[in-house]
Amino acid sequence: MKHIDKQSLENTYALFDTDDINVIEVGTTKGLQEIYHYLFWGGLYPFSGEIRELNISKGNFRFANSLYLKEALVKIEMMSEDKFEDIIAKYVEMNIAHPFMEGNGRSMRIWLDMILKKQLKKLINWQFVDKERYLQAIERSPINDLELRVLLGENLTDKIHNREIIFKGIEQSYYYEGYVVE
Repeated sequence: MKHIDKQSLENTYALFDTDDINVIEVGTTKGLQEIYHYLFWGGLYPFSGEIRELNISKGNFRFANSLYLKEALVKIEMMSEDKFEDIIAKYVEMNIAHPFMEGNGRSMRIWLDMILKKQLKKLINWQFVDKERYLQAIERSPINDLELRVLLGENLTDKIHNREIIFKGIEQSYYYEGYVVE
């Protein structure tokens, strides 16, 4: 376990406490970049919010090739957000793209919740999404996203303004990435 970067966590809380979350574009690459920049500004990552120009991988999985990343992001942005299944498919594609060098997961989970909130008046109660099940489902999602849809669908809530649910979700997001929230 890694100890959490308190600045990043404070930035994430501030995104919601200041209500800045409500001026970010929903479902777009630009909106995801804005979330990312907000979370990691202040020198945490010098490349904060910039689309990566290098190839990256995690374990045995290679994310989208940087040569084609910008075109892929345009196509992902155009994907439907009409129903839950569509939104999860868009989330999976953005995860495959992994547009940043670091911090993709934390930024994309907020991005996903923003889409769900706008389109379905729901968000995921992340505190009840088991880490191992989530990581396994996200790993298998490029082949079939059913497992991820079921897991996240079981944890949807209409309490979209509940501060405790939102902030517990933020802490859970850091936990998924191997950080200890103190």
